[in-house]
Amino acid sequence: MADPAKPLRVLVAEGSSTSAREAITILGLSGHHVEVCDPSPWCLARFSRIVRKFHRCPGLRDDPAGFLAFVEQLLARRQFDVLLPTHEQGFLFARARRRLEGRVGFALPSFENYRMAHSKAGFSRLLDRLNLPQPLTRIVTSAQAVRDAICFPSVLKTSVGTASRGVWFVRNADDLEIALHDLGAGDAFADEVLVQNLIAGTTEKAQSVFSEGRLLGFHAYRQIAAGVGGGEAIKQGVSRPLVRAYLEKIGAHLGWHGALSVDVIMPNDDTAPLLIDCNPRLVEPGNAYRAGIDLVGLLLRVSQGETPAALPESRAGVLTHLAMQALLGCASRGGTRGDVIRECGRLLTSGGPYADSSEELTPVRLDWISAVPLTMTAAFLLASPNSAIKLARGGFGAHLLDLGSIRKIESEGFMRRPGEGRDP
Repeated sequence: MADPAKPLRVLVAEGSSTSAREAITILGLSGHHVEVCDPSPWCLARFSRIVRKFHRCPGLRDDPAGFLAFVEQLLARRQFDVLLPTHEQGFLFARARRRLEGRVGFALPSFENYRMAHSKAGFSRLLDRLNLPQPLTRIVTSAQAVRDAICFPSVLKTSVGTASRGVWFVRNADDLEIALHDLGAGDAFADEVLVQNLIAGTTEKAQSVFSEGRLLGFHAYRQIAAGVGGGEAIKQGVSRPLVRAYLEKIGAHLGWHGALSVDVIMPNDDTAPLLIDCNPRLVEPGNAYRAGIDLVGLLLRVSQGETPAALPESRAGVLTHLAMQALLGCASRGGTRGDVIRECGRLLTSGGPYADSSEELTPVRLDWISAVPLTMTAAFLLASPNSAIKLARGGFGAHLLDLGSIRKIESEGFMRRPGEGRDP
């Protein structure tokens, strides 16, 4: 059994996402040796004194086989205790688990179950099977089927997509035509598309860590202020025993091993929470850490083969914020230079909505280099406030999957080495 107090050598499988950056902070606070691989030399993780070494690698989206080979070579050259997939790399690593087992610790379920949770259509079918609540959902494969199924207001979702990619809010016929144009241009109907009733309510997120189907740690938070692209600028921890029960049922059914997060709508009419999305990973674990639940540390222990005791309930009411999201959100909603300057002032002085809140993405006092991307974001927005959407989309890059890369990873010959026969 691993010593929980012993520093570990951790390879974080990407450094571009906010989830990876927050995990790196938590790993650093725990004294672990952190290295990162990412296709972008300017990813968020580059701006951290916690990261001991950065490895530039092929992109998961464009070259999944090259990315896997790079990681395997890195594991052969350098000793790591844990491989930590903080975003969609888990899809690839679950597929390649036989090639990785015995070389490094990691916590992932079977590829079949990972794929089910990763697919929005697969997750919706799973909720139906488990009789768990979700908005009324229709799964279609053509533009005409969307027209036949739509009722206003609705949400259209591609089955593949993360960080609010592939989501359209459709409130009228004009919105529908725009969404169908985008779906057609992106060849989304080569896969499945979800038509889901839009429910009036508050979006919340819940995170968990499992060991072989047993839930060990859980935390939930709600959005206090919005950032850009559906992200949170300010969060508050909440107690959600019913959502915890939902996750326990899902994890037990799938024999889940590792991290699992869900998005939830809390309807305005005070009916039961509705599950709307699933991410087979930890999403921005900073608020949980501040609320007394170290889900990253728990995931490391599970990755090392431990079966630790379940963590106690996290503290409700803890406030955290992401300054970059706050500035981007301010500008994306039509904010002027003056609005951005005032938002900067509130962030610097912990004033207004940031009173009693702590920064979770760019902790400048702990990790001064993290001030670089935050300062650059503020400078770009002051120069051109209407560039907020473009800046936010800059993170949707080569570290993410698309339908093409998923099809490659799923293909029969993907795992075959030269000279080998059919996949086992």
